[in-house]
Amino acid sequence: MLVTARTIDIEIDKNQVYKYLGYDVGSEPPLRMESLIGEHIKLGNEFICPCTTYTILDVEFVLGTRAFLEGYVAFDSGVVSQLLRKCQKVALFVATIGDDLEYVACRLAEDGLMLQSTVLESIGSSAVEQAADFLHERIIDTAELQGLVASKRRFSPGYCDWNVDQQKQLFEALDASSIGVELSETCLMLPRKSISGIIGIGLAEHGIENYNPCPACDKSDCTGRR
Repeated sequence: MLVTARTIDIEIDKNQVYKYLGYDVGSEPPLRMESLIGEHIKLGNEFICPCTTYTILDVEFVLGTRAFLEGYVAFDSGVVSQLLRKCQKVALFVATIGDDLEYVACRLAEDGLMLQSTVLESIGSSAVEQAADFLHERIIDTAELQGLVASKRRFSPGYCDWNVDQQKQLFEALDASSIGVELSETCLMLPRKSISGIIGIGLAEHGIENYNPCPACDKSDCTGRR
């Protein structure tokens, strides 16, 4: 069953915007920059159109690094297979804020207003994360209604050992075009301010909620390390 949400209330987290702009956690930008960010958050809200969609599939079986789902869907990743080996079900999702904000940011860059464009891009990144968080909470609630739990972390193609080409399998199983998201020939999502991935669902005693592959990974320079 495909579940789509088109009316989502999100609030831009200015601290998250600071992070995307390169400010250290707990630090704040100069007052002039803080004022610029505040102004562009108000501007960005006019161009953000958050939408999410997801479907929940049964996990059929896991063989080595390959996880097989209902509907002949298969993912190949050590990290994903370790998670889905613990799961009975998995949610496949896509979240986006549309392409209006990206269009405005590009126009600002073309006009030489690179700082303003960068600030708006950072606001867009924060907004799509908020949309994904909204969707994640809905999936957690759905799992609880079935007496199950959902993983607190979500996993996306292109991260860890999950090849970005696997976006094709995810999109074949999920009608992301219903919220205006398409894949390019190189498996990048359009609009760019979109997030796709999976969330594991299963019994609490299997350790799904807090599954974290990072301690077993040797890639110390990974920006997604938790």
